[in-house]
Amino acid sequence: MLEASLSQLEQLVSDLVQQNQTLSAELAQAKDENESLQLSLMEQEEKQGATAARIQALVERVSAGPVSA
Repeated sequence: MLEASLSQLEQLVSDLVQQNQTLSAELAQAKDENESLQLSLMEQEEKQGATAARIQALVERVSAGPVSA
């Protein structure tokens, strides 16, 4: 009986270790993906900022130009 319980416990511990390794790998992958998405977001924000600056410059040029009727 004790031997069977010990074997069961060993199997449960082995299963938990395997699950932990799997979850650790998934977490590492999620962290990498998160970092990649953050970098992508920063690049998009930078591009949007540059586009906004160009649009603002164009608006200022149009506003400062002569009005023809």
